[in-house]
Amino acid sequence: MMSLNLDLDKILIIDFGSQFTQLIIRRIREFGVFSDLVSHKKIKSSDIDNNIKGIILSGGPLNVYQLNKKIFDKKILSLGIPILGICFGHQILSKFSGGKVKNSQHREFGYAKIHKKNNSLLIKNFFKKKNFNKVWMSHADQVTKLPKSFKVIASTNNSKFAIVENKYKNFFGVQFHPEVTHTENGKKIIKNFIFSICKMKKNWLPKNQKFQLIQEIKERVGKNKVICTLSGGVDSSVVAQLLNKAIGKNLYCIFVNTGLLRKNEEKQVIDTFKKKLKINLIYINAENKFINKLKNISNPETKRKIIGNLFIKIFESYAKKIRDVKFLAQGTLYPDLIESKSVTGSQTAKIKSHHNVGGLPKKMKLKLIEPLKFLFKDEVRKLGLELNLDKDIISRHPFPGPGLAIRMPGLITKEKIAILKDADHYFIQALKKHNLYHKIWQAYAALLPVKTVGVMGDNRTYEYLCLLRAITSEDGMTADFFEFKKSFIQEISNKIVNSIKGINRVVYDITSKPPSTIELE
Repeated sequence: MMSLNLDLDKILIIDFGSQFTQLIIRRIREFGVFSDLVSHKKIKSSDIDNNIKGIILSGGPLNVYQLNKKIFDKKILSLGIPILGICFGHQILSKFSGGKVKNSQHREFGYAKIHKKNNSLLIKNFFKKKNFNKVWMSHADQVTKLPKSFKVIASTNNSKFAIVENKYKNFFGVQFHPEVTHTENGKKIIKNFIFSICKMKKNWLPKNQKFQLIQEIKERVGKNKVICTLSGGVDSSVVAQLLNKAIGKNLYCIFVNTGLLRKNEEKQVIDTFKKKLKINLIYINAENKFINKLKNISNPETKRKIIGNLFIKIFESYAKKIRDVKFLAQGTLYPDLIESKSVTGSQTAKIKSHHNVGGLPKKMKLKLIEPLKFLFKDEVRKLGLELNLDKDIISRHPFPGPGLAIRMPGLITKEKIAILKDADHYFIQALKKHNLYHKIWQAYAALLPVKTVGVMGDNRTYEYLCLLRAITSEDGMTADFFEFKKSFIQEISNKIVNSIKGINRVVYDITSKPPSTIELE
């Protein structure tokens, strides 16, 4: 699979399995610096080259006092490279430098108030005027004894060694998570580490990504032909344009209408890619095939597998009609891989499978290209602008590969799909009308497998319940619900109930991620 193997100075993140690890990469890249990720199981001191100017040890679900010493190469601490340990990484740094870590009597999960004790380059502009701040904790263990030459920089009531440093070795440890938005000024910690301590210079821009990815595609594909899984969403659109720039007419975009797309989406895709961008586009109306395969299926993972497998079967059948096709391109992103499996082999829990990573048959006949698989959504949008894609495409909200199938818990029918398409359409149009669409990361309507009693005029109704979800997020890793004004909720509720036969009740989802996921299934 493709990756961004740039010969650039970088910050290396050693992953111990935290769900937040990729947020660290995101924060570093936001500052225009290249960062890379590797599993703690796979990295050795001999792998560290001159391009690595700093190392960050991530958090994780392990505990230090039960950790197999072979899992982490202690020699990495002797290379003279600045190191920042976060949460579990902080404990690793202290433990392997001669300190002690034990199970804490007072676990910390959520907000904690941290107080400054000493000055450090790491905390420049981090604390408020009164030398305190709010940070996000998530740990059951803690450092109980500091190694020699380490000093305390800041403490909380339950964590005496919340921020520590060894100034002589450029070692720094923080017990909290500066990478999450919940930590106030958390980005300052990361910024200070990469610029003030590691002395990095900006070297990561969308233009760099564009040229590197186009070159990698050319080198790997050569004169062979590529089929691109095109949906019309941001990710597949950027992949298609990348391939178009790299291999031109050797690209064949196949757009499968599953019957589970947004309203009128098939027309928009054909108009954009076939008529405007002049890309080879093969349109397949497979609506009936998908609906029939999903008949009587209610299990969400089964839905995903069915959709993924059928997708690939259709692609393979059309690949046979095109000579010399060797590759299948997909718009998989970092969060897709994170939630489906650990991208680094660390002990990250699987949350759910995505159709473009979890549903692939074991004997797929095409080689896979996923040029965006180490990029976050915001990076993909910026890359799309560099590729001269329309802003209307680039700014579209994310849409899941399985489509409306996972926004319709329970059984799937044509009737329910038609109802849901209309509800979702009215919701999105209302957001655009009120200039709210671009303030929201993702919004959609879902149709719940519940019917409720209602009254319309003098008649009793017994129809479906429509759920609306709108969330704010920076990257899809964590999310919070969008706070609408009461007048907007009333307006869209009335519009849906009055316009769509089959819905008589509307509810709004106010659950954050975590504990929920963005999609229902």
